[in-house]
Parts: sequence; C-alpha cells; structure tokens
Amino acid sequence: MWGRIGEMIKKEFRQALREPRMRTVLFLPPLIQLLIFGYAVNLDVEHARIAWMDGDRTPMSRELLAAFEGSRHFRVTAMPTRPEQVQALLDRGDVHAVIRVLPGFAQDVKRGRTATVQILIDGTNSNTAVIVSNYARQVVGRFARRLLIEERAIQLTEAVAARGWTGSLIPRLVLESRVWFNPDLLSRDYFVPGVVVNIIALVTLILTAMAIVREREIGTMEQLMVTPIRPIELMVGKTLPFALIGLVDVVLITTAALAIFHIPFRGSALLLLLCSILFLLTTLGAGLFISTISHTQQQALMSSFFFFMPAFALSGFAFPIRSMPVVVQYLTYLNPVRYFMEITRGIFLKGTGFAVLWPQMGALFIFGVVIFVVSAFRFHKRLD
Repeated sequence: MWGRIGEMIKKEFRQALREPRMRTVLFLPPLIQLLIFGYAVNLDVEHARIAWMDGDRTPMSRELLAAFEGSRHFRVTAMPTRPEQVQALLDRGDVHAVIRVLPGFAQDVKRGRTATVQILIDGTNSNTAVIVSNYARQVVGRFARRLLIEERAIQLTEAVAARGWTGSLIPRLVLESRVWFNPDLLSRDYFVPGVVVNIIALVTLILTAMAIVREREIGTMEQLMVTPIRPIELMVGKTLPFALIGLVDVVLITTAALAIFHIPFRGSALLLLLCSILFLLTTLGAGLFISTISHTQQQALMSSFFFFMPAFALSGFAFPIRSMPVVVQYLTYLNPVRYFMEITRGIFLKGTGFAVLWPQMGALFIFGVVIFVVSAFRFHKRLD
C-alpha cells in the first residue's frame, strides 16, 4: 500500500515540477502576493496633505499651526485665503483636509469662551477621512489641554502670590497609554500574517482540484484506475504532495515576512505548522469536492474562486467581523478560514500558545475532518 502511495506521490511531484513555468507558479505568486499586501495594502496615513486657512492671524493661531506642522501625520501644502480657494483644493484632491481658524479665535480663548477650529475633510475615501479627522482632533485636543494647563498655572501662581504661599501647588495628572502587540499601530503588521492564510488556502485548494480534474480531462484517470492502486491510495497520493507544497509556502512566506517587512513573530513556529496541517484538511477536502463536481480545469478554477472569495471576505482579513451584521457574524463561525486567521495573527503578534488557541484549533480539526471525509467519500463514489 505505502509503496503504491509513494509512487503516486513521486508521479505528482514530477508532474508538478518538471516544467519551469509550473515551478514558478507554485512559489513566485505567494511572494508577489506578500509584497503587494506588504507595500500596497496600507491603511496608515502618514504626512497627510492639509491646507491652512488662518482667519485670525494672531500668535495663538500661529502656535496651533506649529502644532500641526510638528506632527508627523500632517504636511501643510497650501495656505488659502478665500473660501473659493478652499473649495478648489478639495475638488481637485490636492489636500486631504483644510484646517480653518475662524476670526476671533485668540480673543475667545483668552476670555474663556468657546473657540472654534473648523476641519473640512475630503470624504471620498471614508477610511482616510476618519483617520485624518482623528489625527486633527488629537492635535487640537493637545493644544487645548496645553492652554488649559498654562491658564490654571497662572491662576494658581497668582493665588499663591496673593496669600504668601511658597512652593508648587499645581496638581499633576499624567495619562500614559501603552499599545500592546502592535505598538506602532502598523497596518502592515496586521495584514501580512493574514497573507499566510490566503496563500495556503488558495494554493492548496486550486492545485488539488485542478490536478485531479486534469487527469480526468486528458484521459489518464482511466489508466490509473486499471492499475492495482486503490481509490483511497489515489486520493492520498494526489493530495499529500500539495499539502507539502502548502507547508513549504508557509515557511517561505513567513521567512520573507520576517526578513523583508520585519513583522514580529512572537509565537511558536511548530505550533504554526501544526495549525497549518489542521487547516490543510479543510482546503484539501474542499479541493477534492470541487474535483468531483467539475469536468474541466476551467470549471475547477472557477469553482475554487467561488469557494475562496466568500471565505476570504468573511475571514476578518480586511473587514473586522465585529462590524458586520449580526447574521453575517454568526455565519462566519462556519468559515474555517476565520479560525486559521485568528490563530495566525495570535501566533505572530501576541505569541499566544495552545492554552489560548485550543478552541480555534478544535474548530479547525472538526471542520477539517468532516469536510475531508465527506469529500473523500464523494470522490470514492465518483471513481466507482
């Protein structure tokens, strides 16, 4: 039995690796996908272009301008003086936002009245608009807190001088925040670990489905069936090579992510490989199932994408599951890709182990066994 399976595995490897183009397809696209997501898919907003419209023209308004210029998130590229110029800048997309200081700003601050700073934002890209708005609010908030502290310091100093006290009586309250797991809040650190999930899912799913359909399409499946090899041996011999290729891709992409993008890897590499094997049960089983409903390689390819795209969208890779409708959130519990996504990000960013990830690993094991057994049974019946 094992001798026949071994020969089948050798045949699959020779068939998959004998052509230079096929070798390129197996290993180059994962690296390209990593580079695309690492460099192009970036939700961080650095050096957003803003315009500054100062209707007050006082030392205090210039201090606020200096606060924006000193922030690493903004770059002042224009200083319009008329509303028509502001509209033109936003219409052409020359700036992400316009900061407008209204006349009487400094006078209102000194008299204790509410002073208004207007932020006009280009909302074409809603994600960028929200981020720029939050950054601008933070700059204005820090500026307002500094003014409040200075004002209270002056008041306390005057009170001390009037009553003859000495020493500092200014109360201090310091708020310190610390971000765990992703201190710099880099979206790259969040997205790149998910690329590992997408690669192993897509590569093993398509290769398994197309390899079996290819045998049927070119007429060699009948030749295999007249040999002493059994259906279960044929199935194992067909799927195991692509499982090994998927694991090689996981190691390759993980190494490239650490070397090129310096993504943190705080967990266990062995645990990641173990979870990858559990996830492979799902993708290989789905590939087997697709091979039983497809008659041509084109059908197998289209069916693979039909399976992969909803699983990808509902995995939490790009869209937070908590922001989805409640019905869709419950639907994601039927998506194996979701569990492997949580496992991969936990191992990369948090360094979590089996004690935390065992529910996701258990779900992957159950889904993998069920999908693989059902697909194998259908594959066996199809051969019969």
